Amino acid sequence: MSQYSGKIVFYEGRCFTGQRLEVYGDCDNFQDRGFMNRVNSIRVESGAWICYDHPDFKGQQYILERGEYPEFQRWNTHNDHMGSCKPIRMHGEHYRMEIFEGCNYGGQCMQLCDDCPFLQSRGFNTNCVNSLRVFGDGAWVMYEEPNFRGRMYIVERGNYCSHNEWQAQTPNIQSIRRVVNYF
Repeated sequence: MSQYSGKIVFYEGRCFTGQRLEVYGDCDNFQDRGFMNRVNSIRVESGAWICYDHPDFKGQQYILERGEYPEFQRWNTHNDHMGSCKPIRMHGEHYRMEIFEGCNYGGQCMQLCDDCPFLQSRGFNTNCVNSLRVFGDGAWVMYEEPNFRGRMYIVERGNYCSHNEWQAQTPNIQSIRRVVNYF
């Protein structure tokens, strides 16, 4: 299995019933594959996935790691809409990122190499992350609330000079964790 491959299965009904859609890579529109955007359960057989509630990798993001999700509430959502998905591009096991208070890598900076349930407890004086750089091999999930709760955003290796580049409406980030369960 390639480091970029994986398998995720979407089910129309709860507890893995009804019509199903198997995906092995990027899928920008479930409806193009004859599957409506109603998803009530999911099995992630391998890999870690970013799922979106709209086609074309837009809208609310959800991180799904290997395991079973028998009902949509298990992946931190309030409805059963899902429109696209893609595997998280994992490169290895070395994690490092820098977060910045200001846009274009300005203001207070903090480096992370492991999970952080509350940024302010580590000395980051604000809950605003306006830019960041992901240097390491792994992907990260950023949450709007402490203790890995609330709206989430997934970032992979690269530079993000504004919170708009990870599809956030506001720069509010209070906790960050690594994506580690991908095989």
